[in-house]
Amino acid sequence: MKMKKKVSIPEAPLGSTGKPIPLVGFGTAQFPFGAATEVVKESVVHAIEVGYRHFDTAAIYQSEQPLGEAIAEALRLGPIKSRNELFITSKLWLGHAHRQLVLPALQTSLKNLGLEYIDLYLIHFPGSLKPGTGFPFNKEDIVPLDYEAVWEAMEECQNLGLTKSIGVSNFACKKLERLLATAKIPPAVNQVELNPVWQQKKLRDFCQEKGIHITAYSPLGAKGTRWGTNRVMECQVLKEIANARGKSVAQVSLRWVYQQGVSLVVKSFNKERMKENLDIFDWELSAEELQKIEQIPQYRGSRAEVHVSEDGPYKSLEDLWDGEI
Repeated sequence: MKMKKKVSIPEAPLGSTGKPIPLVGFGTAQFPFGAATEVVKESVVHAIEVGYRHFDTAAIYQSEQPLGEAIAEALRLGPIKSRNELFITSKLWLGHAHRQLVLPALQTSLKNLGLEYIDLYLIHFPGSLKPGTGFPFNKEDIVPLDYEAVWEAMEECQNLGLTKSIGVSNFACKKLERLLATAKIPPAVNQVELNPVWQQKKLRDFCQEKGIHITAYSPLGAKGTRWGTNRVMECQVLKEIANARGKSVAQVSLRWVYQQGVSLVVKSFNKERMKENLDIFDWELSAEELQKIEQIPQYRGSRAEVHVSEDGPYKSLEDLWDGEI
């Protein structure tokens, strides 16, 4: 049997207590959520074999259970010897973003995953829904997020050792400031949409100043999801660089994200592309190429209009994204 060549993925330190985060991770959100659990399981086992060590899931993706089964299988088959070799991220859904529901939600995620702890637990979005509301939801289910109370409950999860680090996702600058104002443990990570078509320079600078690590989701534009577009994969600038380099557009985009000093989560269930997406470490984009990419017109793909409501906390997209749209 031909051995798969395993790639060694660089890591970055997380806060003072967390385990280092692998700079390229593997996403498990398959739309519609929960549709392809067997595919998720098979893909994760293969991803571990080729070298991925960070796996990103969320309660709402319904991929925690197949991810957990894949981890158990990988431990049995031998590409990893210990769960400690992996970095697992999951996320608190909005319907559980209430002080008293945070710990039970994490305990449910751990049960789904078959794990005693995860490495990173994120508030999925700077919003909340009436307790127990799932996805999709109605505008009347939207309620304001109690930042202080929910973050205290997140801190409790870390203090109990059920997660090694805590963080947020989709938080713009003002929302991070609001959280930092009362946080005893600052968020270790902010996971946000980031790619050459949505470069988030202002947010990256802010997070760097505050010591918050950024993980990029949709680094290839998430084509095929509700929130995704083909603007990255069809970008002329990226195509020209890829052709000149003998690389794929995906590799150029992922390398650009990696060169910004952030980590990223990429999803492909195609075995060849899984390997291709890891082939970004032994070459780099030149200053000239980086400058060309900086000139690309900017467009936020994941706008989350569903959270905007006359009666809710966010009356406009400007409100929701602190003007960064």
